[in-house]
Amino acid sequence: MKDAPTIRELQQQVHCWIAENGGYWDELSLLARLTEEVGELAREVNHNFGAKKKKATEPAGELAQELADVMWLIVCMANKMEIDLAQAFEQVMEKLAVRDADRWT
Repeated sequence: MKDAPTIRELQQQVHCWIAENGGYWDELSLLARLTEEVGELAREVNHNFGAKKKKATEPAGELAQELADVMWLIVCMANKMEIDLAQAFEQVMEKLAVRDADRWT
């Protein structure tokens, strides 16, 4: 089984694809697209776990795909803004370890 890519490898993979396919959109367009994808994710979560079930005529959605779409856009935004997501994530985990050390126990 192939190892999962690191965050840095994902950022590089997305960058290569974007470079071959016209370049990055501007930051506001990326944010608008991310908002659209989060809405699609929310719809799937609501259909799967909430009170609003799908109509019989609606096709089945794929929750994992919607999450991956959100992740793709986050990586695009990080790349466009030259943010190292691996480093940023480590900083968040450190912050949580200190701030919330005794919060959930």
